[in-house]
Amino acid sequence: MCRSIKVLRIPSNQPADTEVRQAALQFVRKISGYRSPSQANLIAFETAVDEIAAASRNLLISLKQRV
Repeated sequence: MCRSIKVLRIPSNQPADTEVRQAALQFVRKISGYRSPSQANLIAFETAVDEIAAASRNLLISLKQRV
């Protein structure tokens, strides 16, 4: 596990959309090996970031709190 991973799930509030997008961008950069993609790969790169951010938001919203 990467030590620089920031936990976004805080029990009392949801993370900002910018934090979720930054985490998705970090993940796509790590997986693809590109810090910034070429023009030919830009659409695929941005689409992946958007999809991962959306899935991450859905996960955070769906998690139940322990009482």
